Amino acid sequence: MICTSIQNKTYGQILEILSDPLVEMAEIRLDRCELTKEQIEDLFGNSDTPLIATCRIEEVGEAAAEKLLKMAIEAGARFADLEIEAPSSMSKEFQKLCRRHGTEIIRSYHNFTETPDDEMLQKALARCFRYGADIAKLALRCNSRQDAARIEALYSIVLEDIPSLEGRLIAFGMGEEGKASRIECLKRGAPFSYASLSEDEATAPGQWTTAQMRQAVYGDFTGYHARNLKMPASKSFAQRAILAAALASGTSRLSGYSPCGDTDAAIEAARQIGATVRKDGDMLEIRGTAATCGSLEADKIDTGESGLLTRLLIPVMAAAGKGKFEVDGRGTLLRRPLNGAASIMAAYGVLLSNIENKDERELYVPLEVRGKLVPGAAEVPGSSGSQLVSGLLMALPLCPSDSELYVNEPKSIPYMYITLDVLRHFGVKTRSEMEGDAEMLEAEDWSSCSGIRFKIKGGQRYNASDFAIEGDWSAAANFLVAGALYGSAEVSGLDTRSLQADLAIVDILVDAGAVVSQLEDDSICVRKAPLEAFEKDLNNAPDLFPIVAVLAAFCAGESRISGVGRLSSKESDRAAAILEMLGKLGVEARGEGDDMFICGESLSSRLLSGRLLRGGEYSSHHDHRMAMALKVASIAAESPIIIDDEACTEKSFPDFLEEFQKGLCNR
Repeated sequence: MICTSIQNKTYGQILEILSDPLVEMAEIRLDRCELTKEQIEDLFGNSDTPLIATCRIEEVGEAAAEKLLKMAIEAGARFADLEIEAPSSMSKEFQKLCRRHGTEIIRSYHNFTETPDDEMLQKALARCFRYGADIAKLALRCNSRQDAARIEALYSIVLEDIPSLEGRLIAFGMGEEGKASRIECLKRGAPFSYASLSEDEATAPGQWTTAQMRQAVYGDFTGYHARNLKMPASKSFAQRAILAAALASGTSRLSGYSPCGDTDAAIEAARQIGATVRKDGDMLEIRGTAATCGSLEADKIDTGESGLLTRLLIPVMAAAGKGKFEVDGRGTLLRRPLNGAASIMAAYGVLLSNIENKDERELYVPLEVRGKLVPGAAEVPGSSGSQLVSGLLMALPLCPSDSELYVNEPKSIPYMYITLDVLRHFGVKTRSEMEGDAEMLEAEDWSSCSGIRFKIKGGQRYNASDFAIEGDWSAAANFLVAGALYGSAEVSGLDTRSLQADLAIVDILVDAGAVVSQLEDDSICVRKAPLEAFEKDLNNAPDLFPIVAVLAAFCAGESRISGVGRLSSKESDRAAAILEMLGKLGVEARGEGDDMFICGESLSSRLLSGRLLRGGEYSSHHDHRMAMALKVASIAAESPIIIDDEACTEKSFPDFLEEFQKGLCNR
């Protein structure tokens, strides 16, 4: 990243500078720009550009510097810089203020006459972190190339309690002898380096201009810049709503429909069980079957390639069908085991068996379903996922008496609550009680949830409803990550209050350091910023794993992503596929139990060191989410990445390749 230092500018001039998309981030020299309190609050509170608030004590005095920095931090400054020579009382208050407002602390040391000896350099560096630095900045006068070499060597030292300085150190030389180190620091892992608007406006000797540094760092690399991206309907909501409408009495209207393989499979399944479906643009009009226990006649249902649809229909047809039917499918679905489905359904009196390969211990489509769904109480393991639980939640209300379903150590919790939300819209009521740490659950941190008890009243009927299908966060995640890594992306049509598990991508991007903002038209905009390693549990959002792994490859340091165990029964063995992809791309990664560890490196470091991702032929494993993640990775590849089956993206997003291209065309 290149940080443009801005000094001696008016408020209006600063706004104009920040409107330039080539200005990635900026340092506002509060000591050299005359700004009112209101102007400071507007700049640091409303800018989508990452800003550093800097105010040197020697320029304006301690009291004024403290006051100006306080204004910027309270307004929302992303970073604030305070030299380590600042008085102790000011330093302590500065740290408290930054921590309170979520501002990252830069502690800086400057020497405008020389580069001290190695011992003094390390002491200055240690002081920066002792005084609360998230990032240490050392700017030193270089009188020889040897001085610059000693500064660069700082990146390889290990401090107590700080095994790696990657992403946490900006060390460079001032003067002509140190000029090259301003680029070299990026190569060695500095989160950003400083540049000036012009040679006449340099804030330190030997400073590059922004234009010069951009050419040196990026060369012909133009990144990714996309606007007005249109996302498809969430197939998680769409499939559930289509099935609910098919079971309902009367005619339902579902708005926001967009075609994709899995959603269209749900439409065909609805027709197979007796519903009438009419398409009119983005509207589905569905006349339901008024389903009751045992009323549906279908003896065979094709669920396409949809694992969700399969697991929804097995219990639904066991409740509303005649007691025996077959489920068929195609493509990747035929290779995906239905882990735990046989034992869970047996608890409610339903037997599942393979039609082909009857000796196979695992259960696969095509399969036979025998027996009627018997209401009652049962406990199921959360390790089996949420999809069959969602099917039971849709089926048990049709049974003649009440039921209770307890999910032990649940995974993918948001998807269960999507099901409850859809049921509510179609007149079906279900109560749920979460068990676990009460305070964490209140904050919607579901990692502490040890169990969920669902109480389902029997003898209910589905009623027709008008239902708006949300835009898909899992699809949007690919574009938002591309924007965070390479430039910017703006996506519209998403609900920021959604129950979709993949809304978690917003928190992940924020944790990694990207700039995320919601625009007035409800669009979500993500811009590039210095990215750092993160930790995230994806047990509740396993579909994000491929694209989050690509994100981690560009975050300085080692990221840890949990939830590997949830990936084995997707369209591919995603854990193995992701590790294979990362290894081939040249990214160091490993799996340990339920965790995946990924060693990342910033884009600027990759560009300068010649460590761009490797091109060549890659397998998507016929997995739409792997294919999308590979397309995002391909932007920063040294040579073209050729994906064997790009068309598999049609499963969830037929227009993905066309929408993705927009960001490449608008560079």
